[in-house]
Amino acid sequence: MKVSLWKSRGVLPYTIALFLNAFTDLGHKIVIQNTVFKMYDGHVQIVLTSILNALILLPFVLLLTPSGFLSQRFSKAHVMQYGALAAVVITLGITFSYYQGYFWCAFGLTFLLAAQSALYSPAKYGYITDLVSKNRISGLNAVVQSVTTVAILSGIMVYTFFFETSLTETYHSEADILRQIAPLGWLLVAGSLVEYGLTLLLPAKHPGKQKPFDIRQYIRGFYFRKNWISLRRNRSILEAIIGLSLFWSISQVILASFGAYAKATLHQDNTIIVQGLMALAAFGIIVGSYVSSRISKHYVHHGLIPLGSIILTATLFALPLTQSLTLIGIIFFCFGIGGAMMIVSLNALIQSRAPAKQLGFILAGNNWIQNIVMIFFLSLTTLAAMAGYQSLPLFWSMFSLSLLLSIGLILRHADFLLWLFFEKILSLRYQIIPMGMEHIPTKGSVLLLGNHVSWIDWILVQIGVERRIGYMMERSIYQKPFIRPIMDLGRVIPISAAAAKDAFKTAKERLNNDEIIGLFPEGGISQDGEIGKFYPGFQIIAQGVEGVIIPFYIHGIYGSIFSRSQKRHVPLSHGLRRRIHIVYGAPLRIDSDAKTVYDAITHLKETHGSQ
Repeated sequence: MKVSLWKSRGVLPYTIALFLNAFTDLGHKIVIQNTVFKMYDGHVQIVLTSILNALILLPFVLLLTPSGFLSQRFSKAHVMQYGALAAVVITLGITFSYYQGYFWCAFGLTFLLAAQSALYSPAKYGYITDLVSKNRISGLNAVVQSVTTVAILSGIMVYTFFFETSLTETYHSEADILRQIAPLGWLLVAGSLVEYGLTLLLPAKHPGKQKPFDIRQYIRGFYFRKNWISLRRNRSILEAIIGLSLFWSISQVILASFGAYAKATLHQDNTIIVQGLMALAAFGIIVGSYVSSRISKHYVHHGLIPLGSIILTATLFALPLTQSLTLIGIIFFCFGIGGAMMIVSLNALIQSRAPAKQLGFILAGNNWIQNIVMIFFLSLTTLAAMAGYQSLPLFWSMFSLSLLLSIGLILRHADFLLWLFFEKILSLRYQIIPMGMEHIPTKGSVLLLGNHVSWIDWILVQIGVERRIGYMMERSIYQKPFIRPIMDLGRVIPISAAAAKDAFKTAKERLNNDEIIGLFPEGGISQDGEIGKFYPGFQIIAQGVEGVIIPFYIHGIYGSIFSRSQKRHVPLSHGLRRRIHIVYGAPLRIDSDAKTVYDAITHLKETHGSQ
């Protein structure tokens, strides 16, 4: 029986500690940002807000190597404990600044609070792999994203509410505002103290022996070059980092510009309304994280990445076109949904693809690139504001960038996006349950062989399998104009009696390139739902190839409109949906004959056919 994620040791204190970490960091930022909002207008407000955000990001750039080193060298739980303790000291300093009315001191302490987060961050996210098994990384990532988002949302609303209601007297300067809201500092301190207590409950997993940190090599840039090589070596990781960097950069520019837009165009100077509109993006991230977790229950579904970017682009197009507070709230909510689809999937992709020994450095490098890109965009925003540009041109420029990003992601993940579309359409009528997916190797040559019961078997077999399957298909079907573009996207190999040799050659080449090839050895769709005679053509493809055969059995689709059943029947129905099982068996030798494969698939039928 599958144990609940929350019953895993350490998950609960870990998630609450993460909540308080984000809640506290965001709380101080909101106090300073709202003070700027109250005292300044137009381009000055945009400039100061951009600088504030840059101060939060800069430590993640400067502390790239030390943070990665700490995450690799020491127990991640211990790094989190000392980071939380440092936050207690810093928040005490911030509270003192509030009471004394030292605005610029409090403004500057934002940098120290961010430095604590920068040292904390790789350990915080890398600790996920210490807590749960690999198949639960995506699920815990969605939880972490949701909890962090709830913390951000709570921080925005709680601190903004107390900020606005604390201003009971007339104010003439930043110092006047800080003195009135000073008791909020004790909420920051309390959050840090509880967070520290929770980190003491985290189980510590000690890493293997690591080389000591060399400050001279750090100054010379040796560690930076090492991190960069680790990132650049894996194309999918680097692409994921670039995607995350652009998303967060677009978000930073929108959030830095929206306050001035709300004040000048929407005529709103109440921080509760302005921050509340932006906080709806956090609600969207919660919903989007849940959706991502559900869709990625078998593996990190790359189709969510372009889908999320498409939603983002649509919201950025709509934002400058309306002045309705209701519609703007909906736009920010949808912005959060699209953003969550991207960031949950991209973060999980990085964690699942990164080698264990390099995970800390890769996560630190991820932070570094994201933050350097965000600082660059905030610098451009500052320069644009100083040049007299208001919010609308900045909104349209971010829409243009998001459009380009979407096009690139669609081209990169078009096959996953297509499969996601097929899966969601089929899920309206069918409950599809893949089983035995652990038998499918994560790399190397694989020949998938199984029974053929319906026109959609090729879709069913792909569900639950992260690696893309290249199928062989009858050329007469492949050549139909409305089917061929989709089949080309799926890298289908057309086959006919006249050109079987060429098709076998192509399939063999792909197997030799460590790909997966799917075949239905019966050569046609079953008329009665039973397993028919197997043809030995697959043995020609497998000759001289190093790899394995994975047998599979499809159960429950016969009798549907996609099968050749003369009379419709609905076995194994579950509510309004038909339940379908795709069972993958243990690997067979690549040189197995037709009888061996037939017997293996028959065994899967006898074992699982009654489920």
